[in-house]
Amino acid sequence: MIFCKTISDLKSILKDKRASNSSIGFVPTMGALHQGHLSLIENARQKSDVVVCSIFVNPTQFNQASDLENYPKPIETDLQLLANIHCDIVFMPSVEEMYPDGFEKLNADKLGDITKLYEGSSRPGHFDGVYTVLMKLFDIVEPNMVFFVKKTTNNVCL
Repeated sequence: MIFCKTISDLKSILKDKRASNSSIGFVPTMGALHQGHLSLIENARQKSDVVVCSIFVNPTQFNQASDLENYPKPIETDLQLLANIHCDIVFMPSVEEMYPDGFEKLNADKLGDITKLYEGSSRPGHFDGVYTVLMKLFDIVEPNMVFFVKKTTNNVCL
């Protein structure tokens, strides 16, 4: 498993993978991995040549500083789970790496009603932060496929 902390390192590795015509599957996460994440990585493994998993606790999607501080960060456990499942590349950037110019957020209103569901109903601006970090990650990884867990209205991941 390759471990990357910088955008430039990840882009360099992925450039080499693309040069050999490898397809890139991407699983974006905030860590605290569970079986839903692991099933996404298994799915990505079946459908892609190279699997990239990001672990980045995105500060722009938290309204309360205490929520960000209290978000679980079991990094050693997460890395062991990813190694066990044979994830190819783990991208764990710092906040400074992802937001070198500060926390300017994109406006997620163009996503429609999703911004008013789930966390969006009680956490204004949540989806602006999610949308911002995903656009950044997609630009960095440039995946062929992205794998997401489906969240139900009961906050159960499928």
